[in-house]
Amino acid sequence: MTKTDKKSKKPDAEVQQIQEVLAEYHRTHKKAQIDVRRRHEVSIHIRIIDPDFRGLNRVEREPEVWKLLKQLPDEVYADITMVLLLTPEEAPNSLANMEFENPLPSPI
Repeated sequence: MTKTDKKSKKPDAEVQQIQEVLAEYHRTHKKAQIDVRRRHEVSIHIRIIDPDFRGLNRVEREPEVWKLLKQLPDEVYADITMVLLLTPEEAPNSLANMEFENPLPSPI
């Protein structure tokens, strides 16, 4: 479900907190693919590819996810710099999705 810290092979504590909150989303959206990755020390990217987004515009997809993310402590919430919400059909053509498929090395 997530990219891990190279040193420990486990997600860091903030990434884990986000995963735990988004597990609630996954309970009601079983086909969703959820990825949480630390881009660098103050940047976390989230991608959800969910067939349930079909027929919803980008604004309509956000409330359920952001409602969950707002439960996070402020210092974790502040590190979220990208939330990408796509259908399976949109993912291959999304430029933002390329960061998840072929991440560039962190500048830090």
